[in-house]
Amino acid sequence: MKSAQAQPFGHQWRSSKSFIVFTVTLALFAETFLYGFLGIDPSETQSYITTLLTIHGFLSIVSAPIIGHFADKTPHRKIPLMIGLGACLIGTILIALTPNLFMLFVGRYLQAIGGSATWVVGYAMLLDCTDTKNMGKRIGLSMSFITAGIISGPAVSGVLLGLVGYWATWSVPMVILVLDIIARLLMIDSRELPSKEPNEMPSNTNTESNETTALLQNQTPKQDTEPLTPTASSPLGFYRIMLTDGRVLVALLNTIMFSAITAGFNNTLPLHLREVFGWGSMETSLMFFCLQAPSFFFSTLNGMMRDRYGVRYPAAIGWALLAPLLWLLGVPGDERFPWAGSDVGGKNIFIGTMLALGTIYIFIRGGGSFQFNMVAKNMQAQNPQIFGPYGGSSRVFAIIEMCFGAGMMVGPMFTGPITEKAGYYYMTLTLAIICLVLSGLTLKYFEDTQPKKRSSSLA
Repeated sequence: MKSAQAQPFGHQWRSSKSFIVFTVTLALFAETFLYGFLGIDPSETQSYITTLLTIHGFLSIVSAPIIGHFADKTPHRKIPLMIGLGACLIGTILIALTPNLFMLFVGRYLQAIGGSATWVVGYAMLLDCTDTKNMGKRIGLSMSFITAGIISGPAVSGVLLGLVGYWATWSVPMVILVLDIIARLLMIDSRELPSKEPNEMPSNTNTESNETTALLQNQTPKQDTEPLTPTASSPLGFYRIMLTDGRVLVALLNTIMFSAITAGFNNTLPLHLREVFGWGSMETSLMFFCLQAPSFFFSTLNGMMRDRYGVRYPAAIGWALLAPLLWLLGVPGDERFPWAGSDVGGKNIFIGTMLALGTIYIFIRGGGSFQFNMVAKNMQAQNPQIFGPYGGSSRVFAIIEMCFGAGMMVGPMFTGPITEKAGYYYMTLTLAIICLVLSGLTLKYFEDTQPKKRSSSLA
């Protein structure tokens, strides 16, 4: 009764799932939206983007596990969220205030660290308020907002710079960040509710696993406490459990490979299009639009399909279909394939392949995250205290963020040298072979349906 009287003002809507989803997706949109406001000369953008992606990946690898560890140890996840937003805002101001290249990089790296906090803690909060039946839909919705930020950032910045000037243009991302700060201050995390205190957890957390537990409590009191014994209370215990599970390892390989391919395109595509077709920044931007646009329109629908049918077969088929498309992407302009020269025929093949790649991307994008989270939620359903009193959601997304960052580093370092020494065709052919191998691993280790709660084991 006391906990009910202690509820803060606006508790019902401030702690609602809808408001939490709005706040987190706004943060994810803001993070990707900022990429379009770097203020770099278009002729020099590619070399800077490559460097930024590589060091951004390194910073994600370093900062994500620290953020995830502390976020899972505190009942107040607003603190790391606000620190992350503060870093994003300071970084944005630094980029806007100075044309100096050094300060540009400092500002972007502050945004990178703040962005890691946004992804790790934000996604953890999003999934904590989502049941397994709607996980795909929620992740798909967030992917749509992320893609919207990627697509709209450069377009909005370019249009506003021409229409209203420099500072009016920079006011847009700053206003979005301020709105996100206000939303996060208003938002009430589920951990802040009185019923979620750690000392109350043993009596309540087991209600999620099944309805029969409550009926058997009075008959078998000793069995009520046994499943709640924590087995991964230490940080090393969490990583030992997760990183020795084949399903998790293949899920992380999915994340690394997707990130590496995306970063590899960012690194090699502009130069390749310039050399083969003579295309400039506008045509290159349209190719990236072809790659991202399908995700904006169909990510939520794909998430709903994952909720219904699972992620195993769509992801495995997606990687398998990606292989011939990647091979075909390297064909236009290669002299060994005269039927796909640099004329109109080769251009049409390239554009069509990019659109097809963007469509197939939907089936593999976020597949690793979905599988990893299903495994973690299944483990916690069996033993609610396995990852500690506050769960392991932040550490789960910290690992995902680390793997995504690793892909951002590996992608340019892998695709760049191969393209330079062997050519674009052999680079895409190598990626195609890796995709086929990953398709087989995904088919073997991913679960074809949502993990069901089992009483005997975690595996």
